[in-house]
Amino acid sequence: MKIVRTRAEVRAEVAATRGRGGLVGLVPTMGAFHEGHLSLIRQARAESDLVVVSLFVNPTQFGPNEDLAAYPRDEERDARLAEEAGADVLFAPPVDEVYPAGFATTVHVAGLTDVMCGASRGAQHFDGVATVVTKLFQIVAPDAAYFGQKDAQQVLVVRRLVRDLDIPVRIVACPIVREPDGLAMSSRNVYLDPAARQQATALNRALTAGADAVARGETRSEDVLGAARAVLTASGIDPEYLDLRSGDDLRTLDRVEESALLAVAARVGSARLIDNRILEVR
Repeated sequence: MKIVRTRAEVRAEVAATRGRGGLVGLVPTMGAFHEGHLSLIRQARAESDLVVVSLFVNPTQFGPNEDLAAYPRDEERDARLAEEAGADVLFAPPVDEVYPAGFATTVHVAGLTDVMCGASRGAQHFDGVATVVTKLFQIVAPDAAYFGQKDAQQVLVVRRLVRDLDIPVRIVACPIVREPDGLAMSSRNVYLDPAARQQATALNRALTAGADAVARGETRSEDVLGAARAVLTASGIDPEYLDLRSGDDLRTLDRVEESALLAVAARVGSARLIDNRILEVR
């Protein structure tokens, strides 16, 4: 695996593959790799001739009171894991390579970014995501890009971005990878002390309670959310949001008709965690 720092270097690697008629897969990350990231790399490896993994802690998607400075960083470890999972190129640029002096452009995706994490973290969060993803797509020009379903809202934002700006990239959403006790894997799980780590399992249990309610035929939003909220309350968690929304455009739903996205965000200990489940009526 080759580690590159500049746009010119990664473009040269991509051009060589293109010259051979090969397919390029991109896995955008902020590092601190866990099995969730590695599953994306493996999926890209299975479908691509060249796998590019970007490692960039994007400052523009962090708010003023968020954990940019404390965000876990260990490039040596991440590089080793990425190579073992099948990456060919690790693109790890410095901030000024992505945002050079005088950078003044922001990409904003309206509507999808006003709710859920957009409402709780502020508009700048998804503006930062949309801007850096657009830049990565322009720099790498992949055939496909791989994202985790745990960030369901982000996946929808990126899909809309690609559609609206006619960017020829196939967006692949890969399944959530969980710990044996159901906790969704996240780089922020390292912030959890043992008590908070145990408490955090309530997020997935709440989603399961919502899914179980639907399986029993309780499709009204108030019933599904009530079942999920009861689990969170019993575990001492007051969520930032607990929403039942359309999995296509994040509109609020009164009931689950065919499928829906049940999503939660909560601060547990010092970590802000998110999780979601697709609910289906059978």
